[in-house]
Amino acid sequence: MPRPTRWLVIPALLAVVLIAGLPSTDVVGAQSQTIPEPASLAPYVPTPDDVVDRLLQLASVTKDDVVYDLGCGDGRIVVTAAKKYGARGVGVDIDPQRIAESNANAKQAGVEKLVSFKLEDAMKVDVSQATVVTLYLLSASNLKLRPILTRQLKPGARIVSHAFSMGDWEPLKVDQFQDSRGISRTLYLWQTDGKVRE
Repeated sequence: MPRPTRWLVIPALLAVVLIAGLPSTDVVGAQSQTIPEPASLAPYVPTPDDVVDRLLQLASVTKDDVVYDLGCGDGRIVVTAAKKYGARGVGVDIDPQRIAESNANAKQAGVEKLVSFKLEDAMKVDVSQATVVTLYLLSASNLKLRPILTRQLKPGARIVSHAFSMGDWEPLKVDQFQDSRGISRTLYLWQTDGKVRE
């Protein structure tokens, strides 16, 4: 009687496979839900200090500016803007470890009253108070942010990107140079004019 047993086993295995593929349920039988993590716009790669200086110079940062760094990593751009120019700054990152490092770096530099850091998705943060936005993301990320930035920022706000452009939006200035390690760098500067660029 091996044959009838095989025909009973196959449907039983199929039922197990189908049940295993169903969403998990909790005690009351409702589907469990997972909260999606915000997507990373770029891997964490710190901007070298000499490039930070050049980036802030290109943006013509002063004490009257509010500098937002989207994907702030360890906070070095807003910390440097505060320490060197007296600017206020806001760093935004989705990684709690980076936010903790940023806060520690601000405290060590003595600028914690001028800067703050938000554990938030850069695609959802309100940047309308920024006069300068800095980016070291990827081209695709810059293009996703472009309509958000041009919609929220006031005319005259500056956007500076390290290494990556904004597609067909022509930059006001491009700064190409070699950093202190001999690596070629490109910084792009745009100024908002009230037009939303999709």
